[in-house]
Amino acid sequence: MAATAKWTARSFSCVGELYDLDAASLQLKVINYLQQETQSLCCCLLLVSEDNHQLFCQVVGDKVLEEEISFPLMFGRFGQVVEKKKPITLGDVSQEEHRQLNSMLGFEAHSMLCVPVVSRATSQVVALACAFNKKGGQRYTEADERKIQHCFCYTSTVLTSTLAFQKEQKLKFECQALLQVAKNLFTHLDDVSVLLQEIIIEARNLSNAEICSVFLLDRVSHELVAKVFDGGVVNDDEKEFRIPADQGIAGHVATTGKILNIKDAYSHPLFYRGVDDSTGFRTRNILCFPIKDENNEVIGVAELVNKTNGPWFNRFDEDLATAFSIYCGISIAHSLLYKKVHEAQFRSHLANEMMMYHMKVSEEEVTKLLSNGIEPVAKIHPNFAEFTYTPRSLPDDSTPMGILSMFEDMGFINTYKIDLHTLARFCLMVKKGYRDPPYHNWMHAFSVSHFCYLLYKNLELSNYLEDIEIFALFVSCMCHDLDHRGTNNSFQVASKSVLAALYSSEGSVMERHHFAQAIAILNTHGCNIFDKFSRKDYQRMLDLMRDIILATDLAHHLRIFKDLQKMADAGYNPKNQTHRSLLLCLLMTSCDLSDQTKGWKTTRKIAELIYKEFFSQGDLEKAMGNRPSEMMDREKAYIPELQISFMEHIAMPIYKLLQELFPRSTELYERVSANREQWTKVSHKFTIRGLPSNNSLDFLDEEYELMQAQSQQSQEAHRMNGCLDSKASLEDLDARQNQ
Repeated sequence: MAATAKWTARSFSCVGELYDLDAASLQLKVINYLQQETQSLCCCLLLVSEDNHQLFCQVVGDKVLEEEISFPLMFGRFGQVVEKKKPITLGDVSQEEHRQLNSMLGFEAHSMLCVPVVSRATSQVVALACAFNKKGGQRYTEADERKIQHCFCYTSTVLTSTLAFQKEQKLKFECQALLQVAKNLFTHLDDVSVLLQEIIIEARNLSNAEICSVFLLDRVSHELVAKVFDGGVVNDDEKEFRIPADQGIAGHVATTGKILNIKDAYSHPLFYRGVDDSTGFRTRNILCFPIKDENNEVIGVAELVNKTNGPWFNRFDEDLATAFSIYCGISIAHSLLYKKVHEAQFRSHLANEMMMYHMKVSEEEVTKLLSNGIEPVAKIHPNFAEFTYTPRSLPDDSTPMGILSMFEDMGFINTYKIDLHTLARFCLMVKKGYRDPPYHNWMHAFSVSHFCYLLYKNLELSNYLEDIEIFALFVSCMCHDLDHRGTNNSFQVASKSVLAALYSSEGSVMERHHFAQAIAILNTHGCNIFDKFSRKDYQRMLDLMRDIILATDLAHHLRIFKDLQKMADAGYNPKNQTHRSLLLCLLMTSCDLSDQTKGWKTTRKIAELIYKEFFSQGDLEKAMGNRPSEMMDREKAYIPELQISFMEHIAMPIYKLLQELFPRSTELYERVSANREQWTKVSHKFTIRGLPSNNSLDFLDEEYELMQAQSQQSQEAHRMNGCLDSKASLEDLDARQNQ
């Protein structure tokens, strides 16, 4: 009784020390207690798996194993201990069992006592408590058995609850591992072979398998195809491994769509031993599971071979494989879809290459452009750098040199070490990238680029923006309407054009296309004027160009107008990134509408070009059965009122903001205001006389005749007064009249 009382006291003491321990620490405490009570060199606990298929050991003596050891529950006499709940000694086990015990312990076992630990809640054996090598070479006695049983009378509940918590933690870890697997898989969608390799790696790691193979189902040939093995990817189609989709273990799984767990491969009727016999490899067990797509259709099969930390794949591995296969199926399906999309992109690139071929700039053209060097801007025209200069007066074939001259005068060529042949080729390529609608053509792009040059020369932009931002603005002006078709964004969407299909979800359909065409030109051999940039600066340049070109959408301008006004009211801060971004947008819009800052003759001519383009779109809309807006309808548009509205609500506020930010730009706002007043006079005249016909463009012809008559009268008056210089041009006269 006294001895029992002492055991009980020590047992309670042991139980008290088990509170709030993890499974490994708890086992260390219990094992240490058993070693002391039984006077053993070493003790361990063989835990029974929940599915009763195997035993596993996590702690031996005072060491926590890096990787748990497991073996079949039906393994020899240990399975009988679980089944019959009777203890055994070393003399009861076979030589093979003895050898495995020695391997697990790391020393020779001379004596052993194995006692079943029974759960008080379920009456099931949850563990086997094993004591080895009783000190002094003595044999284990019934007293030792009672000590062990007595210990677990108090500790089995704590042990089972802790192991249950450990299982939950393991499941949580496995879930986190699966999420990481999903992340890993979905970063390799661009190459299905690399994805399959990743699947093999992840499957092996998750299940502790020696080998993994993945087969994809070829529905055309009704075969399972493996191009990825543990050794890597087989690129040669002749060496890929193909098997009929209804034969063997993999074929059975592909046909039935159900997981197959084979514990003994050689005894299974579907297993083919020929490969093992020829290679010397021994297949012990197999876990084969289907890979399905989102429609629950089998698209492949994964086969895991030889469990490395156990006798075979257990129920937990099956559950893990089932969850894993979902990620595999989704990732493979999306990878194959990505491949199709990629192929479509290649076809698009091919079509783009064909277009670029027809836009191709010959070496002769480049050489001819550079034959006499870059012409100084002053030689192009004495007033080339003045706001009053009209760039549209320059002949079309002189505009590429005009662009080169501006590049040179703004210092871009030296600052960014631009190769002259590359720059010339780029400029000629951009020129060829414009179609020939009445207004949105290369001459418009040249005029917009020239106005950017004027801003740089007259407003000291370097005090407001970084050099790379000014460079991006100028190049964006050149490219901002590339491949314009003479129709606006709403028309692209309404007509369901290819461009709308590509960009309508993002908005600014044409502007995104213009930017894409600019990138296509830069990517054309010999046209990348940014090739000396660092990777960081190159990316920034492209980002700037994208944002600036997208800002040419007037809808974008109207969205940010309040922010622009706030910036002007608060005062521009060049250190504020938001301010610089807003300023770039404002400058781009002012460049885009710069024709309104020229003389009345230019403004009137631009209106004619714009409305020719508008009315052409309106005619297309009518042919489609749609009703065009008033400004697009040649029978309804009243151009003077439309122009007045445009200038009052769009143009004048833009140049008013510019004046507030740059007082030296006042003349621009004044000239736009003067043109607006001129449109008011024209509107008044035609309100009295009435429109000449049902074609709104006809009024411009009559207005022009009226203007010419007034101009001739003015010239005659000057001749009579001797005030007209014989060398003065009509354009100069117009300019003086506007003033």
